[in-house]
Amino acid sequence: MDKIIECVPNFSEGRDLGKIEKIIDPFRGKEGVKLLDYQRDEDHNRLVVTVVGEPGAIVDAVLDAMGVAIGLIDMRTHEGQHPRMGAIDVVPFVPIRNVEMSDAIELSKEVARNAAKKYSLPIFLYEESATSPERKNLASVRKGQFEGMPEKLKTPEWKPDFGPDKIHPTAGITAIGARMPLIAFNVNLSTNDFAIANRIAKSVRFSCGGLPYCKAIGVELKDRGLVQVSMNMTDYTKTALSMVFERIKVEAKRCGVNIVGSEIIGLVPMEAMIDTAVNYLGVEGFSLEQVLESRIME
Repeated sequence: MDKIIECVPNFSEGRDLGKIEKIIDPFRGKEGVKLLDYQRDEDHNRLVVTVVGEPGAIVDAVLDAMGVAIGLIDMRTHEGQHPRMGAIDVVPFVPIRNVEMSDAIELSKEVARNAAKKYSLPIFLYEESATSPERKNLASVRKGQFEGMPEKLKTPEWKPDFGPDKIHPTAGITAIGARMPLIAFNVNLSTNDFAIANRIAKSVRFSCGGLPYCKAIGVELKDRGLVQVSMNMTDYTKTALSMVFERIKVEAKRCGVNIVGSEIIGLVPMEAMIDTAVNYLGVEGFSLEQVLESRIME
């Protein structure tokens, strides 16, 4: 592949394995497309897929998968801990190799235009593709979630960028855009007190005065009897995973609880994990050139 772009579509289905396999199928065995990873979460009731490929091939595969999801997911009965507004909740495009951000933006608009026309699906453009400052932040776009979207779309400032001015009856609405690599990072706490998770999430969330490039919410993991601080780290080069982890550890102790583990959803840039190790070990002057696997792949 000469030009490589990454796409990380999030679907509102994390429990029905049969549906999940059908949604993923359009990414399998397609020339110019490689399925790298997919992870489902039953508590969040969400599927995160990571694919890379040539721009044209990615467009076709994503549109096919969106069509499958629309046919299988009914948002009227959907329940889960993760905020969501549609069957295909969000579709971000990330430039990887020989692709500029401007190319990713154009690709996101192409998919949005085609999906709206093909599936009668209302679509917001977000992040670097956003048509106004209010639509850049996904949290602002998704505020109200599926249940609140019918009223939200009645206001002129939230008219969809593509598609009808009302939600799809079963598939809701989708956000499509272009962005830099994002890390979905979750930290689990030794308590089932949801208020504690919310308090800690607020303390690390940038919009509430916390760490830059950190978006955070509290989540209940009912099957495990725990709560979680669920985060999106939008620029790991500016705010390292180790930094947010240490902040949560301090806040958790203030609340009288401990961290019992953490997880990363989907794929993560190697540099982010190396930076975390370097920070904890206090290694001075370390660079990616010293990583054996990095030199082998040159």
